[in-house]
Amino acid sequence: MEKNIKDHDYQITKLDRNIGNKHKSFLVWFTGLSGSGKSTIANLIEQQLHNKGIKTYTLDGDNIRKGINSDLSFAPKDRTENIRRIAEVANLMVDAGVVVLAAFVSPYRKDRENIKTTVKDVNFVEVFVNTSVEECERRDVKGLYKKARAGEIENMTGISAPYEAPERPDIEIETEKETLEDSITRIMAIITPKLHLDNE
Repeated sequence: MEKNIKDHDYQITKLDRNIGNKHKSFLVWFTGLSGSGKSTIANLIEQQLHNKGIKTYTLDGDNIRKGINSDLSFAPKDRTENIRRIAEVANLMVDAGVVVLAAFVSPYRKDRENIKTTVKDVNFVEVFVNTSVEECERRDVKGLYKKARAGEIENMTGISAPYEAPERPDIEIETEKETLEDSITRIMAIITPKLHLDNE
């Protein structure tokens, strides 16, 4: 199959799109347990970027698991494939000139390293939303932990499946120790310089 695939030489490049948008494009990946606050933080970051005129899009379980990855389970092999597909989608969107915010548990280090390889290190910002499983279970915003404890959900990260915390994230947010406002300020301080076209 691969021998029949040939890249087309398109004339408009990522750089052209970045110049047109007046900002660079890259992927901001939020990882952490279910209920850690990933989507909440990503949403607030996107609002701040949008208000600055930055072209953005957020990927999360709601718009990925219901569509492109609706055929995948939460078994380890399918989790890996889930992240692989998301990385490929994000890579296309980064090439299109968009700042992509992705909020996914993404429990395995190897899968997150593969994301970085797909989009390239320079286009990747890893945000570890570090919230204890006890706090996530206390919040239980989607009722998933209760179902997992009742045996209704298999392979629940933090309960019956592992979470491999990032060893060297670009930024670590400890939601039980800092305010949401402080978290947003710290993330924006990492992201903002990367937006500048003259920042290599």
